[in-house]
Amino acid sequence: MNLLLHELRLLLRQKLTVIALALLAGLTIAALVAGTAEVARQRAAIAAIPAAQAEDIGAIADYVVRTKDAGSAAYYSFHPTWDAPGPLAFAALGMRDVAPFILRVRALGLEAQIYDGDTFNPELALPGRFDWAFVLVFLAPLFVIALFHDLVSAEREAGRQRTLEALPRGGKAVWRRRTGLRLGLLWTILGAPFALAAIMQGAGIGAIAIVLLVTAAYLLFWIGIAALVGRLRWSSTANAAALAGLWLVLVLVLPTLAHVVINRAIPVAQGAEIVLAQREAVNRAWDIPRQDTMDRFYANHPAWAGSAPLGPEFHYKWYLAFHQNGDESVAPQVRAYRAGLEGRDAAGQGLGWVLPPVGVQALLTRLADTDLAAQLAYQDRIRAFHERLRKFYYGYLFTDRPFDRGDFDRAPAWQDTRDD
Repeated sequence: MNLLLHELRLLLRQKLTVIALALLAGLTIAALVAGTAEVARQRAAIAAIPAAQAEDIGAIADYVVRTKDAGSAAYYSFHPTWDAPGPLAFAALGMRDVAPFILRVRALGLEAQIYDGDTFNPELALPGRFDWAFVLVFLAPLFVIALFHDLVSAEREAGRQRTLEALPRGGKAVWRRRTGLRLGLLWTILGAPFALAAIMQGAGIGAIAIVLLVTAAYLLFWIGIAALVGRLRWSSTANAAALAGLWLVLVLVLPTLAHVVINRAIPVAQGAEIVLAQREAVNRAWDIPRQDTMDRFYANHPAWAGSAPLGPEFHYKWYLAFHQNGDESVAPQVRAYRAGLEGRDAAGQGLGWVLPPVGVQALLTRLADTDLAAQLAYQDRIRAFHERLRKFYYGYLFTDRPFDRGDFDRAPAWQDTRDD
């Protein structure tokens, strides 16, 4: 213990080391503050939904009760859905930075509503928001380089290496102590503020422990690279330059090139194309016989086939029917789009076994429930909720039941659960 304290005093006498550690601490705290603030903003937006929804529905109800038309209620009523951030979302915002976490849907065609929000450019979102995961994956290796590039070479250049190796408890024990001390400082600076923030956010001890272990493993990876470069017996300056080059290649160049390769190997259409196709199918329904629309709808939804025939006047059951037909017409495109996204995601996760920066980023977003899988799961819950909404309104439209003010309270309500 005395030797470790002595090494700590020696380390803290180096002004550049102290500055580097203080800078890392500042970046870590700033990232946690930024991530926590973003999560708080999202939670506040979600908390404001019930009041705004009650006001909207009240205004719509005042209009609908004049005619008691369920179709007007279905057409004008927006039903909010939301995906509340998990306890670790503050540390790795992931897809929450570019994908909607609140979506108001109607009982009309759903696919256009979902993919209307799919307008972000994934290439521009590659580095991600400045959060704790960004500090760990992109910036922490630079601090490892700063503390380890001259661990042995500085002593050799100062003529102290042979003396240190000849001392009692010298030799490899000296380098182990210094390595452990530097690792411990870096891990504490990164991990302690994270653990405190995670506890305040309500994260489980198991999840926190996994993140801390991943942090230690990632730091050890870069320390191992620094040790391998150090064995080449180059000068401290050459070591720093080589390690900086490796950081550039491993953290930025190779992941970007791999991203381009994956995108070329697994082509994926844009969500906007699904929106366009769905809207074209919906608009086409105005130009074809209405009975053709109803026949197609009844073929896929025989439970409503006993509804009274359409008269010459407009009826909302026809309107909702061709919206549903439009959704079903783009179902193959939706499946292909999703399969492509999942294929790219799987390829990226496989890449993580080769490139630790990619693997750590993917693991953190998975633990934080902010990755692509979480976003697709949210869409699945929206689809299940939308189906309940349609069936609710169908029960009025296809039986010509009047829709009164009290019926608004009977409409399905969104529950932000993973099995909605």
